[in-house]
Amino acid sequence: MSIYSVVSIGYPGPVLCGRPICEPYNLGRGWVGFDFAAAFRRPVEVVNDAAMQALGSYNGGTMLFLGLGTGLGTAMIVDGIIEPMELGHLRYRKATYEDYLGRVGLKRLGKKRWRHYVEDWSRG
Repeated sequence: MSIYSVVSIGYPGPVLCGRPICEPYNLGRGWVGFDFAAAFRRPVEVVNDAAMQALGSYNGGTMLFLGLGTGLGTAMIVDGIIEPMELGHLRYRKATYEDYLGRVGLKRLGKKRWRHYVEDWSRG
């Protein structure tokens, strides 16, 4: 007997109808078309990882979620309706927001300069 009956996966990329629609930017290939339910032998719910993280701390009203990590996860929640936004892949200066604000940017820029970009971006 298994210790779990359902699996939830926060996927780092766009999800449509519970399935990844493109391979993730920061991970290896093989996610699109993978049969998660067969692999786990349980029902599986796949959602965008930023949406999943945002829901974990949502208390009502309007919320902009910015997840700084390997990349830049973004989601907006308005009155309980969530929309993952994938803003990290938009062009910023000579690359993308994610290239400046994710793990690659932190390594390339160093902590002091990286924090400057985070502050600059958060001000709009």
